[in-house]
Amino acid sequence: MKNLIALFIFLAAAVLEVGGDALIRKGMRGMGIGFIVAGLAAISSYGIVVNTVKMDFSKMLGVYISVFVIVTALFGRFIFKETIPGARLIGIAMIVIGGLVIQFWAK
Repeated sequence: MKNLIALFIFLAAAVLEVGGDALIRKGMRGMGIGFIVAGLAAISSYGIVVNTVKMDFSKMLGVYISVFVIVTALFGRFIFKETIPGARLIGIAMIVIGGLVIQFWAK
């Protein structure tokens, strides 16, 4: 249960971080300062949300990166309509495997 709650917190943090960056990107590409300000607020909120998980700092961010890379790829694919080449999928898989090692290796 504790790991499931952490996963949902990591998902929320990743959406805030990636979404904030996406807003800043759109703001800098013609959508205006409002998008940039909203993006900055979202990224600032990410830092608060991700740190609500009670883990050692390095473990927390190590595991979070796995969630972050998945959310990033999904935003790239569905929000920015980018294709995800095979080499990137392999890299994503390697990062996720690393996160699983960090989370579940002998404590």
